[in-house]
Amino acid sequence: MLDIKFVRENPEIVKENIKKKFQDAKLPLVDEVLELDVSYRAALTEANELRASRNTLSKQVGMLMGQAKKDPSKLEEAEAAKAQVKANAERLAELEKQTAEMSERIRTIMMTIPNIIDESVPIGPDDGSNVEVERFGDAVVPEFPVPYHTEIMEGFDGVDMDAAGRVSGNGFYYLMGDIARLHSAVLAYARDFMISKGFTYCIPPFMIHGNVVEGVMSQTDMDSMMYKIEGEDLYLIGTSEHSMIGKFIDQIIPEGKLPQTLTSYSPCFRKEKGAHGIEERGVYRIHQFEKQEMIVVCKPEDSKEWYEKMWRYSVELFRSMEIPVRQLECCSGDLADLKVKSCDIEAWSPRQQKYFEVCSCSNLGDAQARRLKMRVKGEDGRTYLPHTLNNTVAAPPRMLIAFLENHLQADGSVTIPEVLRPYMGGTEILIPKK
Repeated sequence: MLDIKFVRENPEIVKENIKKKFQDAKLPLVDEVLELDVSYRAALTEANELRASRNTLSKQVGMLMGQAKKDPSKLEEAEAAKAQVKANAERLAELEKQTAEMSERIRTIMMTIPNIIDESVPIGPDDGSNVEVERFGDAVVPEFPVPYHTEIMEGFDGVDMDAAGRVSGNGFYYLMGDIARLHSAVLAYARDFMISKGFTYCIPPFMIHGNVVEGVMSQTDMDSMMYKIEGEDLYLIGTSEHSMIGKFIDQIIPEGKLPQTLTSYSPCFRKEKGAHGIEERGVYRIHQFEKQEMIVVCKPEDSKEWYEKMWRYSVELFRSMEIPVRQLECCSGDLADLKVKSCDIEAWSPRQQKYFEVCSCSNLGDAQARRLKMRVKGEDGRTYLPHTLNNTVAAPPRMLIAFLENHLQADGSVTIPEVLRPYMGGTEILIPKK
């Protein structure tokens, strides 16, 4: 969400940014919001002038009515003043209604106009224009065929999609035995990995109010992702970033307490609307999963540095588990409206012989802070908006796919890298039951 002052002073920059995001349908909104802004400020000025004159006129009416008791000729003047007070009150009520309506429309438009993207973001209409930046680790294709991930899990009696379908429907799963333990081990390792980087561990609320949802994401993303609790002003979180950033809603953070660096565990719930191909079935694209997340709230001048640190943490984590990855820079058309810059970390899939997304790192500038009314109080006493960033540490369903494919052996066993063994009771290799 942009500052209306910025739009007022830089309309052409805002329009050019909309074009770069291939959202030309939003271009008329810039002129509309500027026209509304002029009318809104004029109406506010008039309303304030009427309020300022109200007391003066009321005193004048009282004085004239008192004089009219002694001098009847003053009665006409008093009645005229009373009529003016009434007219002013009616006009003020009209202006208050108008300003409320204009304010809401301005707010709606400002929530729709996309954030200004960083100048380094590649320009393109969709994810087909995302740019590979760097690869980490050797992408190996084994000499034996790699089964689909649910087939690997079934070899360990580790997944039951049929039972989940009977209990909850499509998009859910039961993880069992060694596979369930591996899932928990990855989360525990990811937690300790981030704590070792100086992040504070957090278990946040898994449901949040609507104003928090509105503060952390665009309306489009909200409609396509969030599950609402019927009859309650509560939504199930799609990622713990939502509740962790929401922690600072309406708060003034002392500058000395920046940066705020949090890493959280949570279940995540997503509608995942739309049809998806075979590669996104199984436990790849699901309605419920668990995740370790990281967020940073920092000074504006520090956010670029934190962005670099955060995506590199993901690379380090995956490489420590001996999984090859690459960094993919997201293009302008693939960025959500609140994002300034974003990249995906993709893991190598030996079965598909290509990379797939396992982490997403984003710098949102001051957009979330403005929506949530988060502020920082500087040493000089002035307040300003911080920048917010988020990144996936590990989301085990997709992480498990990458892990199992990259550690699968020809006999169906799965090796456990050294960093995970303490979380697996010292186990070095998983032996299939089938």
